[in-house]
Amino acid sequence: MLREGNPIIRNHYTADPTVLVHEGTAYLYTGHDEPPAGIDDYRMHDWLCFSSTDLVHWTEHPSPLKATDFQWASGDAYASKVVEYKGKFYWFVSVTHAGGPYKAIGVAVSDTPTGRFRDAKGSALVTHDMLPATDNNKANLDPTVLIDHDGEAYLFWGNGQCYFAKLKSNLLELDGQITVLDLPGFAEGAHIHKRNGMYYLSYGYGYPEKVAYAMSTQIMGPWEFKGILNEIAGNCATNRPAIIEFNDSAYFFYHNGALPEGGSHRRSVCVDRLYYNDDGTLRRVIMTSEGIQTWD
Repeated sequence: MLREGNPIIRNHYTADPTVLVHEGTAYLYTGHDEPPAGIDDYRMHDWLCFSSTDLVHWTEHPSPLKATDFQWASGDAYASKVVEYKGKFYWFVSVTHAGGPYKAIGVAVSDTPTGRFRDAKGSALVTHDMLPATDNNKANLDPTVLIDHDGEAYLFWGNGQCYFAKLKSNLLELDGQITVLDLPGFAEGAHIHKRNGMYYLSYGYGYPEKVAYAMSTQIMGPWEFKGILNEIAGNCATNRPAIIEFNDSAYFFYHNGALPEGGSHRRSVCVDRLYYNDDGTLRRVIMTSEGIQTWD
């Protein structure tokens, strides 16, 4: 039977994918849109977890983390990133700091990819007052982390402005100052990955958000803007990419508003193939309804 394609999760509204490959299994972590009936606004309080060995058939796991698991947070959940490091799994999330309205970045940890995750630090990793002066209370959105080949870890994040910092070896503290990156049209939704010695920084571009990307031979930059990677995702004004290698192929995860009653505040995660050109640049992603399919 040919399985349904995109969106790949149909029993929940899901957004802001982050994907981890561990021991031959892909673990998909998503935001969870839950606006009440008749409300057209962002309502997100926890994150969801799904796993697959073929990117087609997905198994849902109990929610491994909610915003209030951070006792210093108020309960709003935003985009996130999960990485494996020294045998543990670290989940970098954006939440609203208690008392609001400022966003902050927290870190949760688990011994397994499906959790349950717990607050690894007991306080925020990045707070608004640590940033270069800004009036944007959403500046600490959408963290993404890269563990480099030498074990060093780096954090990118931001809303309206992209920030960058090195992490200490415990992943729970910044190792040096926060740097502002000059990226054309940066909105939010950063994602960092590396392939064949080249660094790729993808992000929500403009508004409504397309996805654009920049490349660099060094994690510290300079970054060269390469253009649009993914067009506006239908009736959804935001996007947040996740890129993985799985079974010797590359894949691009994103969200749109394709489910019934879907839209910018009721989003749905999708996946399509990603292709590299011979010079290492990325081909524009073709969004499909079929997605990744297999016969069984």
